[in-house]
Amino acid sequence: QVHLVESGGGLVQAGGSLRLSCAVSGSIFITKTMDWYRQAPGKQRELVAALSSLGGTNYADSVKGRFTISRDNGKNTVHLQMNNLKPEDTAVYYCNADIITPGYYEHAYWGQGTQVTVSS
Repeated sequence: QVHLVESGGGLVQAGGSLRLSCAVSGSIFITKTMDWYRQAPGKQRELVAALSSLGGTNYADSVKGRFTISRDNGKNTVHLQMNNLKPEDTAVYYCNADIITPGYYEHAYWGQGTQVTVSS
């Protein structure tokens, strides 16, 4: 069993900041990529930020320069620092991790999501 637990969402005014965290636990051999997605009402889920096991990052154009993804390897936790938030950033944010279990089974796991609401 693998578990992803997000935290850090909430309500913030435009221009403010939030820091999301996602703790990964369970039967893990290797954690490969760790990503953040978001889904706004009536829209498809979209990739916000991605972090490879080698430290490479990739961001959606809409968040470049405002969001930063980072990883705490010692705690198997990924963070998303969100600055200068805009109302259009309002969405449920999901953590995703590509994990190889001790039995060499590779699978993508999802967290339960955390709501981020940005007021204008």
